[in-house]
Amino acid sequence: MTALLKVEDLKVAYGKIEAVKGISFEVNEGEIVCLVGTNGAGKTTTLRTLSGLLKPSGGSVTFDGNPLANVPAHKIVAMKLAHSPEGRHIFPRLTITENLQLGAFLRTDKEGIEKDIQRAYDLFPILGERRKQAAGTLSGGEQQMLAMGRALMCQPKLLMLDEPSMGLSPLMMQKIMATISELKATGTTILLVEQNAQAALSLADRAHVMEIGKIVLSGTGQELLHNEDVRKAYLGED
Repeated sequence: MTALLKVEDLKVAYGKIEAVKGISFEVNEGEIVCLVGTNGAGKTTTLRTLSGLLKPSGGSVTFDGNPLANVPAHKIVAMKLAHSPEGRHIFPRLTITENLQLGAFLRTDKEGIEKDIQRAYDLFPILGERRKQAAGTLSGGEQQMLAMGRALMCQPKLLMLDEPSMGLSPLMMQKIMATISELKATGTTILLVEQNAQAALSLADRAHVMEIGKIVLSGTGQELLHNEDVRKAYLGED
């Protein structure tokens, strides 16, 4: 099987500080791959580098058979690699519909755009009910739904989700995780960064544990979910 995303010996530095220290992993079409780890492990830096927001200091990234070296962020989106960032970064003064339309800024197929906006409303009914409402008036969980819906508007081959459950109530977190599972069931390939290791590993086909810029453990989601070291370090179990 040819990997949709292939990361080889990726290194990323902020000045003299190396935040990602030579990691390698792959994401195959149709699967959920998860990166788990504590704050400062390098997970968000990895996603920001894959989406072209940061430049690597070493290594290579190949997406859908194409190297991403020196490809600007907007062209990476055009290649259908979408990033729903940590902190959501929705446009608070624009309506829900306008936020979704911005997710399709590279597209010209008006009928297809309208169809995908409706798909977002089907996926997240609360967004459809409030489509004319300013996005800044939404709750944290609703804003997360909007950020995910906006990322889906480019019809991604790979959807990268950075901390989608951060700051959400347990009930809203369950809804977001159920939606991620639903997206996978419809064929969406997902690279998930998540501090809630229990929820993430339960969904993941494969997963990697990151510590201080390195991958220290890899396996299937279920293998890591039942790994004694992972349970102690990330699931709060003795």
